[in-house]
Amino acid sequence: MTGVHLDPSRAPVAFGRLAIPELFARLVEPDAAERLRALASLCDVTHDPERLYQVVSEGFLDQLEVLLKDLDPAVRTRTCELLHLITSHNIGRQALLCSPLLARLSQLLDDPSPVCRTRAHRVMNSLALLPAGANALQALVPKLMLKLEAEQEEKEEEVQALLLSTLSCCSRLDARPALTHRGVTLIGRKLSHACSDIRREAAGAMMALSVPVEGKRQVCEAAVLPVLADLLRDRDVDVQANAAGAIMNTAVITTGGVAADSDSDNRWAGCLRSAPPGKHQCLELDVLPVLLQLLSHREADAEEERRRKALVLYSLRALTSLAEAPDGRRRLLLRLPLLVGRSEAPEEDPDIRRAAWTAVNVVTWTP
Repeated sequence: MTGVHLDPSRAPVAFGRLAIPELFARLVEPDAAERLRALASLCDVTHDPERLYQVVSEGFLDQLEVLLKDLDPAVRTRTCELLHLITSHNIGRQALLCSPLLARLSQLLDDPSPVCRTRAHRVMNSLALLPAGANALQALVPKLMLKLEAEQEEKEEEVQALLLSTLSCCSRLDARPALTHRGVTLIGRKLSHACSDIRREAAGAMMALSVPVEGKRQVCEAAVLPVLADLLRDRDVDVQANAAGAIMNTAVITTGGVAADSDSDNRWAGCLRSAPPGKHQCLELDVLPVLLQLLSHREADAEEERRRKALVLYSLRALTSLAEAPDGRRRLLLRLPLLVGRSEAPEEDPDIRRAAWTAVNVVTWTP
């Protein structure tokens, strides 16, 4: 009779609902090797949504806090890996946010073990995908900014990409903490990175930072627009789309600013009046031909064309803002057939059609 093969790197798993309680009971073993075996088995079984729900609903999650303080770096790393698997589901993210683990996880961002730090960043990034998670991480933004600036992080490309992605999620919810801590300057340095993942996440974070008026002003003052203009020619479509989105947001600023609609808007109007004109900077950088080229390019593959939807939408909206300047309108009138074509084509995506129709109206507007 053939014997049953047992993996020595994993603890035995009990049948049914006994599996989770027995594995968690093994996590208090004094031998680090036994704790690691139990964690490895837990990582295996929590791929099953039913087992994951059992971990969350029966209060086992809080027992992991002591393992995040374990003296063995391998145990801390495995625990972060288990938490990352748990946060792959919304119920796991919600449970982790309500647990005392978040404060300890933030301390692991400075862990001596590079692998443990990376795993901790993955968990934080999973949490940031949830609005409640991004809100809970707002207090960590200053620390994340320091981590982004630190010399030792320069060699860890995955950590940088995760940091930027987390900052992007937090800034989409509220850009003020990042803007207060030199976010535009620090993230702007990553826009020219050799790694496409880092460029994509940096451009995405810059798009989030450029939504509020203060962010637009800082983007103009920090000379970030020339770098964003270069990224419109990037080989990665997502990098191009995020760069176009940041340009779209910043191109709203005009010379002399805009009038405030109410007393509560006075301080924002003051920022606009003192800001360099983003619209004119974009025109001076000659982004119009590049945006029009992106608009005229079409992919033969339908799936690839769907991937370019955000890029086309952001390009159209950026062109609409640039058309508000006399020089932009004059130049876009020469390419009006391209805009009209995208606004009238029956096979065109409805969102793109509407954005193109708005651009045509602005370009052809007369007083």
